[in-house]
Amino acid sequence: MELINPILEFKKVCVSYTKQTMAVKYVSAQIEQNSITAIMGPSGCGKSTLLRAVNLMHNLYPNIHVDGEILLNGADILTMEPIDVRRKVGMVFQRPTPFPTMSIYDNVLAGFTLNGIRLSKNEREETVESCLRSVSLWDEVKDVLNKKGTFLSGGQQQRLCIARALALKPDILLMDEPTSALDPIATKHIEELLLQLKNDVTILIVTHNMGQAKRISSRSMFMYLGELIEYDDTQKMFSDPSDERTKAYLTGKMG
Repeated sequence: MELINPILEFKKVCVSYTKQTMAVKYVSAQIEQNSITAIMGPSGCGKSTLLRAVNLMHNLYPNIHVDGEILLNGADILTMEPIDVRRKVGMVFQRPTPFPTMSIYDNVLAGFTLNGIRLSKNEREETVESCLRSVSLWDEVKDVLNKKGTFLSGGQQQRLCIARALALKPDILLMDEPTSALDPIATKHIEELLLQLKNDVTILIVTHNMGQAKRISSRSMFMYLGELIEYDDTQKMFSDPSDERTKAYLTGKMG
């Protein structure tokens, strides 16, 4: 499907760990605004590697090279400063990662603190409340905002991390298996939350959970050995995949 104005576009993106090892091979895809796109595939297929290229996490490692283009609203992020990209592209990891020395309140504001962005007291309080409300956490923590983020349950911690990622009002929210460390009830809450959040932010989610991809995503990418094998409407991919490798993965014949 050719989009007229995709918010995010991969153009022949390659990610190499060494000259001999290419983890992502010539991936091209367009991502629609205010959608949830699932990235699926067996372990080691390049899902997380592709995802992390979008907020320049590979810049932290001098041996990793990213080639091609990744366009955000038409601008190639690979030519931008990481600090500018990460204001526009939030990231939530597999395990909840609240900053352990920070309070719940300060965790939400961490992006501003780390980027040297000063807010007035009113702005700070409004940001904390609105972000915690957006992840349905405000009523649970409004009386304990000065407690450490690690005081919360696993599901609450992950919602706190999502609130922290949303505080800078990013265009894109990247999620790397955000529910794999959570119990089924917490997972259900996060999935319901993502369906609400897509009205405000475009979401890319790496998941091993095919049921999750089917429940929450509108489009899905299937990767295998670093290549993008298939990219289509999620329901169509699950009911009538166009590639035998996709079919083998979705039916459990490929690990």
